[in-house]
Amino acid sequence: MLNYQQPPLDTVFQALADPTRRGMIARLSRGPASVSELAEPFDISLPAVVQHLQVLEMSGLVTSEKIGRVRTCHIEPKALLTAEDWISSQRASWEARLDRLGEYLKGLQSKEKKRGRKK
Repeated sequence: MLNYQQPPLDTVFQALADPTRRGMIARLSRGPASVSELAEPFDISLPAVVQHLQVLEMSGLVTSEKIGRVRTCHIEPKALLTAEDWISSQRASWEARLDRLGEYLKGLQSKEKKRGRKK
């Protein structure tokens, strides 16, 4: 297996690709939670929850700290900025393309109307 670092955008989207992890992010957006609190709504084992959290931590979306026997997780909203910036740039690009297409279609309609009047 190749040993290379994935770009931050890839790891964020990879982490968000799973509905369980998105559910954990949604829960953490309301405030910090322990691993067992995050596990409650899901019908999966605690080790599976920990694996999901590891993916979220590797992506930078979540951080955790262990105090005593309790591991508490926190969301890192700044990590979403990478994805937000990329999505915004894609949206701007597509909006510009659609605007150009709209202008082109208006031009075609205008030409068709002019041809229809001449007949």
